[in-house]
Amino acid sequence: MKKQSRRQFINKLALLPAALLIPGVLRSTDLFSRKFNANNTSMNNSSDYTPPYVELQKSGELKKRGELLWDMMGDCNICPRDCYTNRLRGRRGDCNANSNLEISSAFPHFGEEPELVGNTGSGTIFFTNCSLLCVFCINYDVSQKGQGRRYSINDLADMMLTLQNMGLSNINIVSPTHYSPHILLALDIAASKGLRLPLVYNTSGWEKTEILEYLDNVVDIYLADFKYMDADAANKYSIGARSYPELTQKALLEMHRQVGVAEANPRTGLVSRGLMIRHLVMPNNVARTDLVIQWIAENLPKDTYVNLMSQYTPVFNASDYPDISRRINRAEYNNAIMNVRRSGLTNVKYQSR
Repeated sequence: MKKQSRRQFINKLALLPAALLIPGVLRSTDLFSRKFNANNTSMNNSSDYTPPYVELQKSGELKKRGELLWDMMGDCNICPRDCYTNRLRGRRGDCNANSNLEISSAFPHFGEEPELVGNTGSGTIFFTNCSLLCVFCINYDVSQKGQGRRYSINDLADMMLTLQNMGLSNINIVSPTHYSPHILLALDIAASKGLRLPLVYNTSGWEKTEILEYLDNVVDIYLADFKYMDADAANKYSIGARSYPELTQKALLEMHRQVGVAEANPRTGLVSRGLMIRHLVMPNNVARTDLVIQWIAENLPKDTYVNLMSQYTPVFNASDYPDISRRINRAEYNNAIMNVRRSGLTNVKYQSR
């Protein structure tokens, strides 16, 4: 099967009936049931890995953490923007979310890293809105234009269980930070009903360590961006996120403390637990790829999983910023590769252009 980018997959989904994305309907459609049968578990992690969140659910700790995070929305400081908006009263914070859970889509995704996809796909749930506000976001229609619809926490739990019943490799929650209370409460419900797939926390990397502590033994795989090592670039291209380099470094150290190095199961080829870092090479080295690679090599194990991404595309508002208004060229990506080789990192994935 030819690998598709995230945006290509989302664009294809836009042509499908809306019912295909609704909990309880995914399982019954011919389109998906032919490809993703619940018996198709040849590459499924669930048979040989039990997520730690199962024990947290049984002890009541998972629900307790979700409720504590829920209360924080009353004066919201869940993400680094610390806007202190009362989301519980329906007000939208800097991330453009209130306490209503809004989701764009849930489907088997083949555009992620092979170690997450396997033969059956990653069970991906795209949450609406985002706190980072990148001017070049490839999913801007979801992250900043609010494409999606309202669901309940029970609906989210049903989505997780439906994706598991389709034989997928994991539950992959995309842009989860602002909905972390909802996710923990839904996970508590889903785990009580038999959810056993690894949970992938697919994040921009701009996270507060005190919030990540609530996710200890909840998240199995951190799939985290490390976008910038330059505060001015972060402030400019992810509007107002000047603290991005500092907070992301602290967040990556905490993520590694929780889940360690990502190692693929030799039998399935899938990762069940660990930290996986993505770095998007940008034009004119505005993100300082050289310093990103250097920091990873000096502060995390040399076999840390790093995906060196080449697919930067000047979409959304990128054309308003001359330094990032074009795709990268081969020389820029080759220079990033040279930085990796000099760093001593041993588990870096490269992409052809």
